[in-house]
Amino acid sequence: MTNRFFKRKYLLLIACLLMMATGCSQTPSPSKETGESGKAATATEPKKGGTITIGYPAEPDSLDVHKSAMVASSFITSLIGGALVYYDPKTQEIKPNLAESYTVSKDGKTLTFTLRAGVRFHDGTPLTAKAYKQTLERALAPETASPLGGYMFGSIQSVSAPDDKTLILQLKEPSAQLVSNLWDPSIGQPLSMSAVDKLGTDYGRNPVGVGPWKFESWKTGDSVTLVRNEAYQWGNPSDANQGPPRADKLVIKFIKENQTMMAALESGAIDIAAYVPAKEITKYKDSDQVSVLENQKWGLSFLEMNTTREILQDQAVRQAVNKALNKEAIVKAVLHGEGVVANTPLPPSLFGYDPASEQYGYRYDAAEAQKLLENAGWIVNSQGIREKNGKSLTLTLSLSESDSRIGELIQIMLKNIGVGVTIQKMDQAALIESAGTGQFDMAIVSYVDNDPNAMSLFFDSSQIGSTNHSRVNNEQLDSLLKKGRTTLDKEERSKIYADIQKLLVEQAYWAPLYSEKEFYLVSKRVQGVKLQPMYGLSFQDSWVNK
Repeated sequence: MTNRFFKRKYLLLIACLLMMATGCSQTPSPSKETGESGKAATATEPKKGGTITIGYPAEPDSLDVHKSAMVASSFITSLIGGALVYYDPKTQEIKPNLAESYTVSKDGKTLTFTLRAGVRFHDGTPLTAKAYKQTLERALAPETASPLGGYMFGSIQSVSAPDDKTLILQLKEPSAQLVSNLWDPSIGQPLSMSAVDKLGTDYGRNPVGVGPWKFESWKTGDSVTLVRNEAYQWGNPSDANQGPPRADKLVIKFIKENQTMMAALESGAIDIAAYVPAKEITKYKDSDQVSVLENQKWGLSFLEMNTTREILQDQAVRQAVNKALNKEAIVKAVLHGEGVVANTPLPPSLFGYDPASEQYGYRYDAAEAQKLLENAGWIVNSQGIREKNGKSLTLTLSLSESDSRIGELIQIMLKNIGVGVTIQKMDQAALIESAGTGQFDMAIVSYVDNDPNAMSLFFDSSQIGSTNHSRVNNEQLDSLLKKGRTTLDKEERSKIYADIQKLLVEQAYWAPLYSEKEFYLVSKRVQGVKLQPMYGLSFQDSWVNK
């Protein structure tokens, strides 16, 4: 499986930057039991106190939200911070949170937020519009060199704070995605600029936010400890508890090896195991000691093809590759059946996905794939590999070590239609470099995002040499992508992305593979742990049954 622990620019650029070798919008799927841990296991009242220990498979590189692209970092900083708006999973709407209200101008280019009164950072300084202004300007400043700031907030032309409660964002063009980005409680959170100025480069080891949990310590190679913010009174309205958390502490322990993680859960050394491989889940589904929480990812894994390579310039070849792949078999073999087959470059869990793609998306049909190649002039030679004008239909598949099994399956499936595949295993840095510069034929990658505008990163011609790895240059597609990211009406935007998906499927720049699930195991000693759309888990309503 591909890496799940780096996000956005490289989660969008190439999510196979895994820190462990395993391997946006509608509400994620609930757990198999109730959607939260322990709900059916106890009828006792919530209690205050105790420590919740989470086993997490990666250690952050920094807890400065403007300096890291790791999901491990974002998981922790999302607990420390808060956001102007929040995503309500019940209504699937974005609503005010640290802002008490906001408006969007008729032309879609001015967003005005009125901040909630009484919010304070962990160091006691008040949250003001000026603090938010300085935070956003820091995220966008070239000297910050934020790996995510440009993508998340690049549509902002200027920020103003005419008074302590009013924050005004002037945009370069209407952006349907910006408000979604602002509900990210990690990079979308305000920073205590007094702490940033005081700590300098040490801020990444001593973050200060406005969230329900305060940073206490970071033991390199071992854990990060957070403590309850007693002053917290501004929780999301979707949470039952909008005040201070009930537990005294959260300890996030870094456990990279899955066997070690499972042993720690069994022994009680940890209460929660995060990102558990699907193969481990079956034995816990009927457990009276552990709850299984299941989350459908807002992203997918795919096979991307370099359309500047001579062979892959042929649309028939790309279409044949799509038809040759038995994605159901791949999901069964690689994910133990715990995944959803992808029909288009947008996953089924993301806003804008076109359900009609289940009819027009590619289905496994090896005979039809062979027919496409034959009609395009590719004839099978004595070695079983097709040729055309003396050129062999042989391609190189670049992948990371953790994707070896997927690569082997694709190699076999393409050989069945006369396409030779040479597998090239690369380290993560080399894979990113080769994908970005177009030095590859095919590659296995994945992405996660909360908005269909991710398609602009992958297919807009302006992104060639960066995130448009397939090096697509299609004027019709560019026009549709611009409409998609600047149209604010939700229904109209959905129609645009349906048109985009039809075009992408027809052109077959990618072979979408699957959207996988994330699994968490939670000891029934801990109650009320809930799934959270962006970073997996919410502890606002949780408590320890001591």
